[in-house]
Amino acid sequence: MSAVHTQRGFGGLAYLVVACGLGLYFTFAAVQGDYGMFARVAINAEAEGLRAERDRLSVDLGEMQNLTHRLSDDYLDLDLLDQQTRDVLGYMRADEIAIR
Repeated sequence: MSAVHTQRGFGGLAYLVVACGLGLYFTFAAVQGDYGMFARVAINAEAEGLRAERDRLSVDLGEMQNLTHRLSDDYLDLDLLDQQTRDVLGYMRADEIAIR
């Protein structure tokens, strides 16, 4: 009786190595890739910061629109005009005293 040598191929081992490699690659990409969890957290934080800046700029825009309306031809706020004249041109009334 002759001994039968069965030779196992490396196909199963190669398949296992390739499957593990792909699994590790996709796990790494899901965590640290361009569209991974860490990128998602960074994008959400940036979006929240931009929303806060948008809200602050919206308030500033409302204030500027109010001041512009108060100095327009249709509606003139004399107190605001007097304040702007003092700030920009450095004018003051004759009955005022300037302290430096």
